[in-house]
Amino acid sequence: MPSNKSVSDAPIVQFTNCRILREHRLQREDLWVRDGKILNPEKLFFEEKGSADVQLDCRDSIIAPGFIDVQINGGFGVDFSLATDDFKSGLDLVSQKILSHGVTSFCPTLVTSPPSVYHQILPQITVRNGGAHGAGILGAHLEGPFISKEKKGAHPEHCLRTFEAGAFQDLLDTYGSLDCVQIVTLAPEMRRSSEVIQELTKRGICVSLGHSVANLSQAEEAVQHGATFITHLFNAMLPFHHRDPGIVGLLTSDKIPAGRRVFYGMISDGIHTNPAALRIAHRAHPKGLVLVTDAMAGMGLAPGRHTLGQQVVEIDGLNTYIAGTKTLSGSVATMDTCVRHFQEATGCSAETALEAASLHPAQLLGIEHRKGTLDYDSDADFLMLDDSLYVQATYIAGEEVWRQDVSGM
Repeated sequence: MPSNKSVSDAPIVQFTNCRILREHRLQREDLWVRDGKILNPEKLFFEEKGSADVQLDCRDSIIAPGFIDVQINGGFGVDFSLATDDFKSGLDLVSQKILSHGVTSFCPTLVTSPPSVYHQILPQITVRNGGAHGAGILGAHLEGPFISKEKKGAHPEHCLRTFEAGAFQDLLDTYGSLDCVQIVTLAPEMRRSSEVIQELTKRGICVSLGHSVANLSQAEEAVQHGATFITHLFNAMLPFHHRDPGIVGLLTSDKIPAGRRVFYGMISDGIHTNPAALRIAHRAHPKGLVLVTDAMAGMGLAPGRHTLGQQVVEIDGLNTYIAGTKTLSGSVATMDTCVRHFQEATGCSAETALEAASLHPAQLLGIEHRKGTLDYDSDADFLMLDDSLYVQATYIAGEEVWRQDVSGM
């Protein structure tokens, strides 16, 4: 029986023989998709008197929301912090390649750079939907340059800045424009940071705390002014101390405003965070954990020397260092690898691991009504995975955009 064309001419696709991640658990249900959205089958049957135009047998796969990476510096030889003539084609390349990792949306991330670099690059980043051309772009993540010299990590010291003279105007002058910006990472102990956090939040920009020597009360004050995220927890911040746990203490703070949740990024690559530290964070605040890759240009490339913004970095296996040092600088991990390592390190359920890369980043960005879930009327961005959480196929707006090339699939 054909679908009701008075509602939509788009074909209705029914994904059968699958387990869907919905409401925090895997449920044996079919997934219905029309016009790029998840469809409520009851409305289809009872209100439209419609049925599927196409049925697809998923062969007992898991179907989960597409992954969202809110911190990715580049990959496949492309560095988002380098103002090259072919910047847009590099961005397109990365967005296409990460489909195989299950990433359907991402925030291209710029590390600390000179103002001229922001002025050249930011106008070339536009929010756009994903598709066969690649993962969707949610907006830029600007990590620096308003960060601590003591905790600069791989960020070039000569490019660091403060905003104590003009506060928010200093930030605007540095970046040039905030039109495409989704996240700004800054150090909350910097003078006048409260004003800046409030101004960014007012504009709907997520403020993240990182590369910082802030104590807990400074971090709590930043959250009270609107900050909602912590950039790569444990990395580039004061280590946890029982008398002043620093930014890490936000995970169990009782000073978080009512109704607010603090999220924190974790690089679950087995290098940046010891599995025991990963378990401590997850057990302390499971609903705030957001998996990020922090991947740099070397992701997907052979070991050797590559760029990260203004620095040269060296890849040695899964380790990435500033060349000639032992300072960690971004990762070469892929999001699907991070999800599997997180599950293995914490012993959590498949549902929990998958939501840390989908639901939680969507909630952080306030887009959970359309991304990060398989709820009815949300965007049909989803993955087919096997029981070991290896990605078999990636779909954006209900269309297959990548499939594992395996005979018999």
